[in-house]
Amino acid sequence: MAILDILHYPDSRLHTVAKPVAQVDDRIRQLVKDMAQTMYDAPGIGLAATQVNVHERVIVIDLSEEQNKLLVLINPEIVWQSEAAQTYEEGCLSVPGVFETVKRAAEIRVRALDEQGQTQEIEADGLLAVCIQHEMDHLNGKVFVEKLSMLKQSRIKNKLQKQKREAATTA
Repeated sequence: MAILDILHYPDSRLHTVAKPVAQVDDRIRQLVKDMAQTMYDAPGIGLAATQVNVHERVIVIDLSEEQNKLLVLINPEIVWQSEAAQTYEEGCLSVPGVFETVKRAAEIRVRALDEQGQTQEIEADGLLAVCIQHEMDHLNGKVFVEKLSMLKQSRIKNKLQKQKREAATTA
C-alpha cells in the first residue's frame, strides 16, 4: 500500500470529470487499498480518486471510529434522492482547514460496484448520504466550496494561498 498525494484546491485537476472504470481488476483493487490508506493517514472519512489525481470513478468511505468499515463505490450513481434536504458542516482533504455548511439531499439510494465488481445498492441518510454526495461531486469535477457564495469561495482561495506561501517560507 502507498500513501498518495492529495490535490489541494484550487488545483485545476480537481475539476476533471472522472471516467467510468471499465473493469474491476487488480489495478483498481490496488488503487482502492492505496486510497483507503491515504484517507486513513490524512485522516479523513472519504476520498475520491480525483483527489489523488486518478480520474476514474472510485470512492472510498469509512465513517467508523475504528477505521474498519470501508465502503468502496466504483462507478457510483445516485438512482434516487429525497426532496427533503439537510445541511451539514463539511470539510475536505483537498481543502484543508476549511469547514462550511452545505445543503444536500437528506436521503439517497446509490448503485455502484464493490471491489469485487459486484453490483450493490445502498440507501443512505445522515452523514453517510452527505459523504457519498460530497465524494460523487469530486468525480464530477466539483469541490464543495463551489456550492458556497462567490465571496466565501474567494476568502477560502485567499486563505489557502496564504497558507501555501507561509508553508513555503518556513520550509
